[in-house]
Amino acid sequence: MSHLTQIEPPLPSSFDPHHAPEKELLADCVHCGFCLPACPTYVLWGEEMDSPRGRIYMMQKASEGKAPLDQNFRLHMDNCLGCMACMTACPSGVQYSKLIEDTRAQVERNIPRSTEDSLFRRMLFATFPYPARLRMMAAPLFLYQRSGLQVLVRGSGLLKLVPKRFAAMEALLPTVPARFAWKMPGRAVPVGAVRRRVGMLTGCVQQVFFSHVNAATARVLAAEGCEVITPQDQPCCGALMVHSGLEEQAAAMARRIIEIFERENVETVVINAAGCGSTMKEYGHLLRDDPQWAERARAFSAKCKDITEILCELPPIAPRHPLPLKIAYHDACHLRHAQAIYQQPRDLLAGIPGLQVAEIAEPSLCCGSAGVYNLLQPEPAQQLGDRKVGNLLATGAEAVVSANPGCLLQLMSGLRRRGERTLPAFHMVELLDASIREVSVGTLLSGKKDLFVAHDA
Repeated sequence: MSHLTQIEPPLPSSFDPHHAPEKELLADCVHCGFCLPACPTYVLWGEEMDSPRGRIYMMQKASEGKAPLDQNFRLHMDNCLGCMACMTACPSGVQYSKLIEDTRAQVERNIPRSTEDSLFRRMLFATFPYPARLRMMAAPLFLYQRSGLQVLVRGSGLLKLVPKRFAAMEALLPTVPARFAWKMPGRAVPVGAVRRRVGMLTGCVQQVFFSHVNAATARVLAAEGCEVITPQDQPCCGALMVHSGLEEQAAAMARRIIEIFERENVETVVINAAGCGSTMKEYGHLLRDDPQWAERARAFSAKCKDITEILCELPPIAPRHPLPLKIAYHDACHLRHAQAIYQQPRDLLAGIPGLQVAEIAEPSLCCGSAGVYNLLQPEPAQQLGDRKVGNLLATGAEAVVSANPGCLLQLMSGLRRRGERTLPAFHMVELLDASIREVSVGTLLSGKKDLFVAHDA
């Protein structure tokens, strides 16, 4: 009598059915380990479950019903910075960005958080994506800084008594500009013939605390023959929500952004914040199951370009004047890894006469900013920030340049911890703007960012 081998039926997935991590994408990982030295948390802790390979293993087990969605699972997913350096390192082309974002949405829906953690996250996401609310906060913060109270608080040791997340938030405060209520004009007229009609994303934190970067972006585009349309009613692009697993809120913001820029009938949507750009280029994936929006999202994403991409596509017509300065260029992770933009910013900086560009050691390693990671996980974020700042200072550069506001805040905070208060940080488009307008190095390094916010930007 033959004995038939009984095959046990597969266990039900621990994930809920809405946008569970795709099994085909999970299967792409061959567990080779090339991602390990590229992963910031693995570099810090050497813990397998805090590597991309380990997290994918946990996702796989959960998808097979062999591991629960419990607090341990949540911990290792929360520890991920989402820097996507593993995607650059991976020889198998694993789409880790889609896996971690879908998994984080599962975490938010299915694994409860502590009351303290939930309240802090709600505060962040009720504030950062809303420029009007940020402007309301900017007024008291402006007084806090300009009155000298911030210096007293930081020198008194009081910040050691508050929760680490709130201390980290204070440490990352940018200098609030005097013109924090200033808004970009709706249109910038090109110099000469119109070469391209572009829409410009203003961002959330960017438009309130880094308005000089937006102004410089519009000026550079106009100098290169672009008509720049800046919709006045644009909301957050949803990047912070996507990166934190708040899928429904992110999708709502994506639909609104698409609708607004469709109305403006622009050829290209230009983005000067790396995290925003990586999200907007993936709207097609975010809205993939929405029959009314999926195709519109894909078409919109195809129009999205980082400022460095469009400037490299357009042969330069605006003269570059010398800018004798040695800078260190820091690759924003969501530019280098998520968008695979590496050479373009270097080519643009190389076109500025007199500018010396130094490369930073460990260029692929995240600075620790990663959206709101440096607020949610301040200790590892500070370790990574200190490591990045050490590599930065080793170059002997006079300034640091990046392409993302979060990175700039993180680096400035790290420099303050080292006592290097005089080393300025710039968005790379500020250097292009200064070179085109023949701004002197002294003026550029003066720190008076309000000088570069012009109403006719």
